[in-house]
Amino acid sequence: MSKHGRVLVAMSGGVDSSVTALMLHEQGYEVIGVTMKTWDYATAKPGKRITGCCDLDSINDARDMAVSRGFHHMIIDLREEFGGAIIGNFTREYMAGRTPNPCVLCNTFIKWEALLKRANMLDCELIATGHYANVREENGRYVVSKGADHDKDQSYVLWGLEQQNLARTRFPLGGFKKTEIREMALKSGFPNLAKKSDSYEICFIPDNDYRGFLKRKDPEAFEKLAHGKFVGTDGAALGEHDGYPFFTIGQRKGLGIALGAPMYVTEINPETNTVVLGRKEDLDKQTAWIRDPKFQKIAALDTELEAVTKVRYKDQGTPSTISMDGDRVRVDFHAKVAAIAPGQSAVFYDGDDVIGGGFIDREKSST
Repeated sequence: MSKHGRVLVAMSGGVDSSVTALMLHEQGYEVIGVTMKTWDYATAKPGKRITGCCDLDSINDARDMAVSRGFHHMIIDLREEFGGAIIGNFTREYMAGRTPNPCVLCNTFIKWEALLKRANMLDCELIATGHYANVREENGRYVVSKGADHDKDQSYVLWGLEQQNLARTRFPLGGFKKTEIREMALKSGFPNLAKKSDSYEICFIPDNDYRGFLKRKDPEAFEKLAHGKFVGTDGAALGEHDGYPFFTIGQRKGLGIALGAPMYVTEINPETNTVVLGRKEDLDKQTAWIRDPKFQKIAALDTELEAVTKVRYKDQGTPSTISMDGDRVRVDFHAKVAAIAPGQSAVFYDGDDVIGGGFIDREKSST
């Protein structure tokens, strides 16, 4: 019988999840490692280097780590669930003129649900991942907060986790810097693991070419979207593009049009296949509406609340006032914020704590 009980650890084969398993194993937990196969890398674009998590090499690395330390490891095939929930949503969001963040959906609807399902089957009291974040219980609620390494903090992608899931979740890396984790891997006898680079690409687009991915998913749709219109903020015609899904709010490079001065995507209109271009200052907004909100530190947003709101992963956050506006959250920023992209996540913070979050909506209610 283990000292602390049985824990199911998500192991991608990278340094973070591997050290998570090592730490818990050394602390006396009975560790069961699980690697989730979410994407068939054999279908990746030929000639491109695979850099995403959970490819065959990474799966083997996770298994070898478990074998070397004498704990169980298994692989679960989630390609069907992942394809419907994550890849399907990814393409639908771009076709709706929005910019999705598949990592948020994957954490909420795939990884945690899959982990807890297997944890129940294997009589594991807890699950653990290698996220740089923390979770604690306070006033009867489970609260996610930023990791000690703010450069690697991943609390932004965890706003959608439900209370009952957080109650069984552990983030062993939350109190450490990335450099410390690499040092732990080195001292534990895994020098190759310690040197592994981080993966920043979307796992199912390892070549980082999302335009090519979308075209391959539905070539006929994109044939129909050719010869879309670029217009200025005044409505004047500026040129043509190959389809509105290829653009995101705030984009400057890769527009395929030269106008003599830097221009940015300020609006996307899927109904007319139109992309609006403007100056940098045209990106500035002071209000945003957030759909499908969920809350962690509070049970509900029943009054105006002061919060720091992040509108993208690397955003430093902006002081704001948040309040309910029907079934959406209205965010009134205390300073102008550039390039607020529908489809991305907005996450509300109280200091380091996640109050909640949701998906940035278009100014008018979604249909």
